[in-house]
Amino acid sequence: MLEHNRVQLALHALKAGEGRALLLLHGLGERSPAALPSEYSRWKGPVYALDFTGHGASTVPRGGGYTCELLMADADAALGRLSQATIVGRGLGAYVALLIAGGRPEQVRGAILRDGSGLAGGGAGATTPTIPHVDADAPAPPDPYAMVDLATDIRPPDYATAYARAAALFSGLKRPITVCTRERPDWLAAVVSELGADEASLGQALAHYAKRA
Repeated sequence: MLEHNRVQLALHALKAGEGRALLLLHGLGERSPAALPSEYSRWKGPVYALDFTGHGASTVPRGGGYTCELLMADADAALGRLSQATIVGRGLGAYVALLIAGGRPEQVRGAILRDGSGLAGGGAGATTPTIPHVDADAPAPPDPYAMVDLATDIRPPDYATAYARAAALFSGLKRPITVCTRERPDWLAAVVSELGADEASLGQALAHYAKRA
């Protein structure tokens, strides 16, 4: 368990190994896999998976207030333990992987973005304000507040490209971000078109970053 303010974050060790770690970030409403998924079995270094705040075995705080930047700080706490890692994010975890790649370019040695729950978020701009009803007594995790807050968060394309640009400028990697998605919400389409983020299969992306471990 990792300490992030008053939150206990569950960082699961799925595989031992020598070399750089692979860190898995799950999608919205999901949790870390109980066992190592077969597609990551050839990674020579250790493989870890993080449960975001309000998900899996991590703390469910009271009252909501979730943002993708909060989850970015969760990933930062994991990087503090691992020092450096290649990150694979699914859905919501893909967006967080992009943010942390730009925020910690020297520690994130490649971010692989995959399809999954919560990839699109709430769109590129503000909409009519609503006050959603949340059943605070619903079984958790996942926290129902997280499901509402993170499914409707705004993701302006220029905000996403700013983080992608930081990863490209300061990581020292020719390919800091690899896109392995079929879905292309506005923020991701902007990253691909403006910065020329590389596109590849998951296997190709893992093999590329493994060579630079």
